[in-house]
Amino acid sequence: MKTIAIMNHMDVLFKEAPIHELQNTLEAQDYRVIYPHDTDDLLELIENNAQVCGVIFDWAKYNLQLTKQITALNEKLPMYAFADRHALKNIDIHDLGLAVNFFEYELYAGSEIADRIKRGTEAYFDAILPPFTKALFNYVEQGKYTFCTPGHMGGTAFQKSPVGSLFYDFFGANTMKSDISVSVGELGSLLDHSGPHREAERYIAETFNAERSYMVTNGTSTANKIVGMYAAPVGSTILVDRNCHKSLTHLMIMSDITPLYLRPTRNAWGILGGIPRSEFQKETIAQKVKQTPGASWPVHAVITNSTYDGLLYNTDYIKQTLDVKSIHFDSAWVPYTNFSPIYKGLCGMSGDRVPGKVIYETQSTHKLLAAFSQASMIHIKGEVEEETFNEAFMMHTSTSPHYGIVASIETSAAMMKGNAGKRLINNAIQRALRFRHEVKRIREGVEGWFFDVWQPDEAELAPECWNLKPGAKWHGFDAIDDNHMYLDPIKVTLLTPGMNRHGEMEEQGIPASIVAKYLDQHGIIVEKTGPYNLLFLFSIGINKTKALGLLRALNHFKRDYDRNATVKEMLPDVYHCQPAFYENMRIQELAQGIHTLIRQHDLPELMFRAFETLPAMVMNPHHAFQKELHGEIEEVYLEEMIGRVSANMILPYPPGVPLVMPGEMLAEENRPTLEFLQMLCEIGAWYPGFETDIHGAYRQADGRYTVKVIKD
Repeated sequence: MKTIAIMNHMDVLFKEAPIHELQNTLEAQDYRVIYPHDTDDLLELIENNAQVCGVIFDWAKYNLQLTKQITALNEKLPMYAFADRHALKNIDIHDLGLAVNFFEYELYAGSEIADRIKRGTEAYFDAILPPFTKALFNYVEQGKYTFCTPGHMGGTAFQKSPVGSLFYDFFGANTMKSDISVSVGELGSLLDHSGPHREAERYIAETFNAERSYMVTNGTSTANKIVGMYAAPVGSTILVDRNCHKSLTHLMIMSDITPLYLRPTRNAWGILGGIPRSEFQKETIAQKVKQTPGASWPVHAVITNSTYDGLLYNTDYIKQTLDVKSIHFDSAWVPYTNFSPIYKGLCGMSGDRVPGKVIYETQSTHKLLAAFSQASMIHIKGEVEEETFNEAFMMHTSTSPHYGIVASIETSAAMMKGNAGKRLINNAIQRALRFRHEVKRIREGVEGWFFDVWQPDEAELAPECWNLKPGAKWHGFDAIDDNHMYLDPIKVTLLTPGMNRHGEMEEQGIPASIVAKYLDQHGIIVEKTGPYNLLFLFSIGINKTKALGLLRALNHFKRDYDRNATVKEMLPDVYHCQPAFYENMRIQELAQGIHTLIRQHDLPELMFRAFETLPAMVMNPHHAFQKELHGEIEEVYLEEMIGRVSANMILPYPPGVPLVMPGEMLAEENRPTLEFLQMLCEIGAWYPGFETDIHGAYRQADGRYTVKVIKD
């Protein structure tokens, strides 16, 4: 419903009657009319109610100050000011230049004023709707008949079936009508970037500070492959973040290229650290080239920014230092960085283009902005051959893209445009800061244990990205460069008992997987779970209610844990995995059992050693997969991997970071990597319901895991 806010200024009779008349007319035209108590109430209403499409106020009482405050929240929101004849005479040229429509107090003018407000509302909607979405809405409203795909014909086919009718009713008429064919010429084409699609790409590029942007309808996994297919020709060498997403490994499987790995760090909690500055320097890269058979100087580099745990690089340094033709920042988890000054210099599209280089940034619009799943973007700064790039784009893009996903990408950009977008991100940052502060406050005041927050030790944290300073104990990284890595405040990592701030295992512990399963039972899904850490994303969709709900659930976990409730009561889904095993088990026994297993494997030492030395690359991922396609593989038990060449990537999920790449061989010095995988398998074997999804490792009937290796 359209909402109009009228400031309560009916202090004299000659003003009261026209306002009441206007209210009645607006309500008859399906407007909802609200009277805020004062200016603060009005601004709160605008900030928290996106359906407000206009504000009416008395010019003599509120004038310029109120217009500035409204504009700071939403510079496109229509404003209407009533003024008596005396006030109208005093309105100067500057006032007339504001986005304010002036009315005079008079009776029997309600219909005329309401019509002007209706036109203002329509103009407002037209101004905020981006080009492709506007064209799609208009097409659906026209109700044209089509004799082309998709076969459900705007939902008509679904309504011919009982189960189809249920499906139709669930998703709604407009979802069906907007699912249309690429044959609709007036909407242009995503594949040849024409019509409203092209306008949408320009709109997005301007919004995200890019020179060229592409919309991708099947995720950043696909966006990453598109960029790599263009930037890294067959036979070339590329630099790849070892903590890359598995989609980059899939790229290397598809294309015959040689990877040189940029090796990041990890701390004892298993939190993914950044790539040290030394890895970006020419001397280090030259050494990698020399040590890698078939390698040449790299033409392209891929860096995960931010890391899955919310660490952002000083991208200005990387852009200036890396001696490659193009740099791709895989920024799937941070599509919002252009909309707050705290991210300046920490993202791919920040700043101007770099002479002689092309900068790519891929972003998952759906992850932390408001868009449908699979919505993604590619942003570019620098010179590319657009026709050739588009060939790579079309190799990975359906010829029948879902227009709802396309519209959601563009609408997400429209939401971030201007003051409204900056406000959304600032609110997310502030909400995350308040949540962090509240957890710390509870921890300091509660009796016994409580969760901790992985963040700097300052009593009052500033709304900024926090530098991981060398020597600071809180982050747990021994050797780190100053002004190189920064923690994003909206990525909140909570720590559970079991490992202290020095990275040492404690006698008692609560593995984070138990907390994650408890929260799941209470309707709260954790983004990523480590051995003793939980990651929560405070996106623009997190409101006060959700943040409070998470705090309440954490308090309830402590209450139930401290009274040592049964597993059956606290974790019914886990209990049902093996009722006989869990029948009489209590939560503290379960926590201590898993904690003891982790202690036996000496997790902190294992974390450091498992990622200290990379396995040897015997063949590149492409050749390894070709061996698999030709059947030149066999399955062996996981513990038999030493000395064998892996046919597939092996990675625990989430977050989906490969530990072993296709074509790599684990040597004796890599045994800690194998032990880490065995620890994950052992936890699942001992405690049903706590199995880890390990891509590339296959659980057998006897509980052991097998992997595929190249035949000797």
